[in-house]
Amino acid sequence: MTTPYYLYDLKLLEKTLQNLIFHAADYRIHYAIKANTDYKINKLITSYGLGADCVSGNEILHALKCGFSSDNIVFAGVGKTDQEISIALENNIGCFNIESFQELKVIHSIAQQMNKHANIAIRVNPNVDVDTHQYIKTGINENKFGVSIEQILELVDYIEDTNCLSLTGLHFHIGSQITNFRNFEFLAKKVNFIIDYLHNEGVEINHLNLGGGLGIDYENPTENPIADFKNYFDVFRNNLSVNSNCKVHFELGRSIVGQCGELHTKVVYIKEGINKRFAIIDAGMTDLLRPALYQAKHKIVKQSKTHPFSKLKYDIVGPICESSDVFRKDYFIEELNRGDLLVIKSCGAYGQVMCSSYNLRSQPKSYYIETENKSSLNEEIKLALPTYLSLKNLVSNNIILQ
Repeated sequence: MTTPYYLYDLKLLEKTLQNLIFHAADYRIHYAIKANTDYKINKLITSYGLGADCVSGNEILHALKCGFSSDNIVFAGVGKTDQEISIALENNIGCFNIESFQELKVIHSIAQQMNKHANIAIRVNPNVDVDTHQYIKTGINENKFGVSIEQILELVDYIEDTNCLSLTGLHFHIGSQITNFRNFEFLAKKVNFIIDYLHNEGVEINHLNLGGGLGIDYENPTENPIADFKNYFDVFRNNLSVNSNCKVHFELGRSIVGQCGELHTKVVYIKEGINKRFAIIDAGMTDLLRPALYQAKHKIVKQSKTHPFSKLKYDIVGPICESSDVFRKDYFIEELNRGDLLVIKSCGAYGQVMCSSYNLRSQPKSYYIETENKSSLNEEIKLALPTYLSLKNLVSNNIILQ
């Protein structure tokens, strides 16, 4: 196979989904389409009954093509265009997560013109800072996302005065790649405060969308191939105070697909600089943007252990004509030579989906480690799955309980 290319382990993805379903229990999960739009991956996710979290009109159309139910699609994003709103209304999606008063008015106007009804969740900016990269924080006052707590009642009043909008609840999302669970505890307690505030104002909330943000282990992907869903959901079970009628939703992306993807690449040259030793590979920032955009650090391993006891320090860099095209600096790895094959781990989320043709680069192809036609589920997971799917649906999707 010609490098660079993406390799997806669908068997690992299925194990991840089974683990997720078991620990999510009575919560509802929407998959964040933006993390990875690969058709095979998305089809497997739909077979487990997850909904779809979309941030564009094309993502809505893609989700429908992959088999996500329209009434289980939520549409988020600060800049929904009139055309995208029309696509969502035409396909009767489950909910709009609105992020400004003007957006709400536009949705109302278009819904009236189309004689359609729209369910609305108000995205609230809870002003909760988190331990993550500044570019993927989304829940503090200086971010562009959501509305302030002080604006909620004004939006609620507007919705109640219309005949084609309905308030379904509130939406929150504080950021991505969060591994310090105290951040989610802070979110839960802030949500409790907001619900109490609205209750005292006569507004009852029976739908909560708490976003996602759960991180994965980029440094130890082999040892920790599945995200810590148990402790993630336990944080909310132990700290979120909602009545039994309140439906709680989550929008997870990276934690579902992040570890199932790898980027395979080849060493083109070894270059000895004055102070550095460079391993120049044929994958670049056009194939995996995260290191250049977020200074993300992916684990890189050599496929064949030709020198297992001889480790040298390299800057592993790509071929793009940009100084930011660097995957790892001062990285210790087995001695490398021209032609050696490398694997960049944990590329299932925000990897191939962010590829570009800058420098007129060819797009990397995708290959798969396929799942089998049946899933080996333990008894606990068998009991959890019917929360999401009927037995009839399981059989129709080739997920046969053993």
